[in-house]
Amino acid sequence: MNPPPAQIDGATVLEWAWSDIEPFGEVPGSSTGPIFGLAIAKYEDEDIYRFSCDHDWECVQDGLYESVEEAKRLLPDQYRCVPATWIKVLPASQP
Repeated sequence: MNPPPAQIDGATVLEWAWSDIEPFGEVPGSSTGPIFGLAIAKYEDEDIYRFSCDHDWECVQDGLYESVEEAKRLLPDQYRCVPATWIKVLPASQP
């Protein structure tokens, strides 16, 4: 398992999913490579994004959503080759 950094593109990661062996999928028509990491993150202004990332947690594609639940529910078919198991990030003050 490869946990994400605390922030991706300046947004704080709230939940994430990782696919070690087979990627979740690929961005159609792109040469960026497979998607191994999915992260739901929030900017300070409260905007929620889902980031689709490569094997090094570099963002390949992102999308804006109204909620964490919507970001999960609207995961496109191109990223459903492997089921996503979402992991919540604990606040820094919790063990």
